Parts: sequence; structure tokens; C-alpha cells
Amino acid sequence: MRVRPTQEARTKSTPSWTRTKRTRSVRTNAVGVPKVPYRTPGEGGYQWVDIWNVLYRERIIFLGQNIDEEFGNQIVGTMLYLDSENNKDMNVYVNCPGGDVVPSLSIHDTMKHCRSDVGTVGFGGALAMGGFLLSSGAKGKRYCLPHTKIMLHSPSGAARGQASDIENEARELLRVRRYLMQVVGKNTNHTEEQTTKDFTRDRYFTPEEAMEYGIVDQVIYPRRSAMLGL
Repeated sequence: MRVRPTQEARTKSTPSWTRTKRTRSVRTNAVGVPKVPYRTPGEGGYQWVDIWNVLYRERIIFLGQNIDEEFGNQIVGTMLYLDSENNKDMNVYVNCPGGDVVPSLSIHDTMKHCRSDVGTVGFGGALAMGGFLLSSGAKGKRYCLPHTKIMLHSPSGAARGQASDIENEARELLRVRRYLMQVVGKNTNHTEEQTTKDFTRDRYFTPEEAMEYGIVDQVIYPRRSAMLGL
């Protein structure tokens, strides 16, 4: 199975709203994707494998770009495949600037559908729908690193066309906004009313503030020995 994050921008107009064998050998192909030696359990020798494939085999998934329909389908397909293999935990690493609501919700629903617990780890930036998915990991298994930038907000959008079309879009936006605030409330142990009030505008959190609010369960600090290179 091979799934790679892509950098293609979505052009369709829509409402906006590892356990691996340790080795020192790493090489890079022409387009800059690292390859590492990996031995599949039960097989004799090593082979050079795209690092993303190695991580997927170790049940680690990277949410590392803007979420559009194509990328959302790739993440959903990866989770479903891994869940069909066994029910060991998966971990989704979130460094995501946000994205479209519908494919983000498809990832959320798949995380909840899987038999495996799906933990989340925030690093870099978990913004907008990225922050939403960070909060949606299995309770007790939501983490972030100490310099993660986290932001949540309500969806927004614009509509064009006849008055009836604009009315329908506005009604749908309100429905989706209410659903998202309900889910965030459930994830963070807050009421819908509270989350609606808190996320009317962009709200940024430090990792400690995110833990206090209930978006993550723990901030992972580097061990002193690791910082000293021991």
C-alpha cells in the first residue's frame, strides 16, 4: 500500500468554511522523499522503502497538509486498511493548516468508526480543522509537542446565486457549524453553547492552554537525557 501526501490545490469552488528497524542508513530520491531500509516481518532481506510506507506499516499516519477531497480519501483509505489488519492503536500526527469541512469530517468519522484506538499527536501547527481533528483522537491518547500552535474556530463561508440558493447555503452552514461545535464540546467536555461562544472567532491556544481546555490530554516534553544527547 502506498499513500503519499500531495501538494495539489483544490480548484473546485466550494463553501470555505513506527516500530521500524533502527538503522543509520537513509537515502533521498530525486524528488526529495527519503527512503529507508526496511525488512517486512517474515522476509529475509532489507529493501529500500519510501519512508511514508514504513510509517504506515507502523500504524503512523501524517496529516501534514491542507485537507481536500483527494487527501481526505487517502487518509480514510489508510485508516480503514490498517484497521482491517488488526486493532492495535494508530497514531495520527497532525501538522495541518486546516482545510475543507466535508473531507475533514470524513476523517473524523473514520477515526471514530475504527475498532483501533486512534491517538493524535500535534506538532508544528494544528489549525482550524487540524485542531478539530487533534481534539478528536481517542480520549487519553491526544498529545502535542511543547511548541505546537493550536487554533480552533467556527466555519465560515460565502454563497452566490439566487436568493433561494443563498438561503439554502446559509441554512447548511448553520447546521454544520452547530454540529462541529457539538463535537468539539464532546471532545473537550464543554457545552455546545460554550464552544459556540468560545470559537466565534479564531482562538489560539498554547499547548498548556489546549490541555486545560480539553483539546489534548498531555503535552510531551523532551526528556533531559534526550536534550543532552545521552
